[in-house]
Amino acid sequence: MSYKQMQDVLMRELRLYHYPIAVKFFFEEAELDHFKKNAPEIVTPVKPMTFCQWEIGARMKGQIVYSGVEGLGCSNAKYSFGWKGIDEGEIKGQAKYARDLAQAERFVKSKPHMKEGLLGIALAPLGKIDGLYEPDTVHFYCDNMQAYHLAVDYMAATDTHPLRTNITMNSSACGGNVFSLMEQEFNMLPACSGSYNSGKTERGEINVIIPGAKFKKVFERLEERINAASSSITRPGDGFPGADVCKNCPLIIFKKDN
Repeated sequence: MSYKQMQDVLMRELRLYHYPIAVKFFFEEAELDHFKKNAPEIVTPVKPMTFCQWEIGARMKGQIVYSGVEGLGCSNAKYSFGWKGIDEGEIKGQAKYARDLAQAERFVKSKPHMKEGLLGIALAPLGKIDGLYEPDTVHFYCDNMQAYHLAVDYMAATDTHPLRTNITMNSSACGGNVFSLMEQEFNMLPACSGSYNSGKTERGEINVIIPGAKFKKVFERLEERINAASSSITRPGDGFPGADVCKNCPLIIFKKDN
């Protein structure tokens, strides 16, 4: 099944509000050249902005976004992507979250971050990457119950239980993707203060990030459930998310009108 077909199923069956974002971190010139040569249309930031703002183009507008460090105006993301080291400014920037500067420094150093050498990052709706690249991570902005369904399918598909996620101070979208790539593990985390304000997450979306290498297994598990009953875990047999009523409620029942 193509990624376009997978996206269609996910949008329909999980009632997603945003396109799943296929994230690609380019470390090889040949892969980057292939992407630039074959992508139908690439957009780039006009001015430096945050990584979570880059993602708006992919998840909301359906655009294929690409940029290197020149288009990134977020210190947290630059550190996460290996585009800068720790300096006094980075530590002071985290001071408002910590009890003191010493704690802020320890917290910054404990964030997941990539090795040097990243050339650039592509962000695209999952349905537009066929023939362009295999995703390093797939990032969903979704609600609580959509996140739960994705988490349950990941656990079943990968035989992983319980899930242990990675939440850091003020690096949800950027650091969250880096964690999933480096650890090859599922991540589910709230918006950080930066991504809430700048990344258009005012609807209360939850971040769900799945390593690209494991994504197809998760999708196959969703298909198994659809074929057996439906995409709904809350009420198998109903469409997602199932009737939102109290379990075993004797009052909210419907039958055919004969």
